[in-house]
Amino acid sequence: MAGRVQPLLAGVVTALVGFASSFTVVLAGLRAAGASDAQAASGLLALCVACGLAAAWLGWRHRIPMSVAWSTPGAALLVATGPPRGGWPVAVGAFLVSGALIVAAGLFPPLGRAVAAIPKPVAGAMLAGVLLPLCTAPVRALVELPLVAGPVVVAWLLLHRFARRWAVPGALVVAVAAIALTAPPAGLTGAALVPSVTLTTPAWNASALVGLALPLFLVTMAAQNVPGMAVLVGYGYRPPFGAALRATGLASLLAAPAGGHAVNLAAITAALAASPDAHPDPDRRWIASVTAGLGLALLGLGAGAATALVAVAPPILIEAVAGLALLGALATALASAVADPATREAAVVTFVVTASGVTLIGVGGAFWGLVAGCLMLLLFRRRPAPDQPAPDQPAPDQPAPDQPAPDQPAPDQPAPDQPAPDQPAPDQAGPGAPPRSTRDQGIRAVDDDRTPQPQ
Repeated sequence: MAGRVQPLLAGVVTALVGFASSFTVVLAGLRAAGASDAQAASGLLALCVACGLAAAWLGWRHRIPMSVAWSTPGAALLVATGPPRGGWPVAVGAFLVSGALIVAAGLFPPLGRAVAAIPKPVAGAMLAGVLLPLCTAPVRALVELPLVAGPVVVAWLLLHRFARRWAVPGALVVAVAAIALTAPPAGLTGAALVPSVTLTTPAWNASALVGLALPLFLVTMAAQNVPGMAVLVGYGYRPPFGAALRATGLASLLAAPAGGHAVNLAAITAALAASPDAHPDPDRRWIASVTAGLGLALLGLGAGAATALVAVAPPILIEAVAGLALLGALATALASAVADPATREAAVVTFVVTASGVTLIGVGGAFWGLVAGCLMLLLFRRRPAPDQPAPDQPAPDQPAPDQPAPDQPAPDQPAPDQPAPDQPAPDQAGPGAPPRSTRDQGIRAVDDDRTPQPQ
């Protein structure tokens, strides 16, 4: 009985943590893209249901704990980009194009590999630049609303120290209490606490396709889908990458007319359902991901209440909670960006251009940051120095190949601490053992449609 309850409880925890830790980011992003309160509530509900259905299908079909979530970095991108030219209908059109690109990546593996081939420092720097505006919100909130934001930050710090998984949900609970104490008494009067699906007729223009749809696709793939697959591979699974992209891309297409921006594999909460904490038997952990998906779909019924609460709260307070939720992602992105000294300057250029928030010919900073970083890599690509010797020629201060070095024994004499030629070395097998290459070489067969190679 305990073996059956354990993955169910793990799934419930995954759903609660996933929803509570980032729904404020989603609502902030949808409202920044031009959605009304009703449209933002519809978008959150659509995302919850779409994520739940995709997770339930993938887990049941493949018996792998493939957790599904909305694109939290994508929502941060919406905050950084702001409303596109043409308003909310154009944003919905960009959501549809992004979902179609995810489906295409699942149908055509070379497209998925091309996204995964984006230099890791550049991709990390672009994500860091997208997240930076929201991650500075807690600092601004402490200055503007110290009595309200102070308890929220303190709660986050304490829980981050002693119960990290619940740090953001705990900070959210304190924020809700602060809002309840400071909001006007009639703030929630007449609010639509029960969400309803609000469909929007999409529209398109070239600037939104380049400045919103393409960056949303790239951020979702590079910051969610590829890391999500890497988490599953790290726990010993061989998830079908193509099938996952097709399922999440189709879910994105279904959610977009109702206001959902992007559905993808979970990267942050994926370990909650895939680790041994979900179940000692890896073949039983898929129950946790299916339970998490169904739980997230049910939590979507609270999208109206969540949106009404956000509507009466000070905007900087909601952004502060969202920023606390994204600090870990920002730290990971920055570490990935500056890890390699050879590409550090290109990563910094990408980060600066993206974080600047500039808009050129209607295209936002995320796209231009990616372009600037790639151009820097191409411009300063290192080439071998002209004075280096050819591979088949010895360096000037090295002995010729047929002459032993001064401190080395002659070729026909064994070294003092080496065994005689007729005795095997201590780390070598006996005469009947297979060659070292056969004994030590592992089999690393990779199916492109099943497991990506994140960089």
